[in-house]
Amino acid sequence: MKVNTLNILIVDDNKQDCFFIEEVLRETQMVRSMQIAYNGEEALELLRKEDASDLHVTPDLIFLDINMPVKNGHETLIELKADAKLKHIPVIIFTTSNSAADVKKAYSQYANSYLVKPFEYGDMLNLLSVIREYWQKTVMLPTVV
Repeated sequence: MKVNTLNILIVDDNKQDCFFIEEVLRETQMVRSMQIAYNGEEALELLRKEDASDLHVTPDLIFLDINMPVKNGHETLIELKADAKLKHIPVIIFTTSNSAADVKKAYSQYANSYLVKPFEYGDMLNLLSVIREYWQKTVMLPTVV
């Protein structure tokens, strides 16, 4: 079975978390390209760019934090799933919140997964390895035309 690497967008306001996630994702050999947005508004701007000279790549998978300034994850998810050009992109809520209300709200807004970020490197590596197995090796992702 051929394994394709993925274009990933991380949306998280915490630069340390972004660095940590990026480092572990690279170690899992899951990444073709990676983009980072530090809030939902920045992510939506990036996703809606149409200028090919910006080296913009449509992500195969989005890791979205909930608690962010400017536009939080719930607001961002609503806009993503309402946009005909973006709603096909799978979104993994990747947050520190384990609130049942946040989980329910995220799934009601069509999140594809809800995961609580681990704090330890080994735990993060294990979790992202599971994500890699599923999103890179198991499921078929839509092809962007």
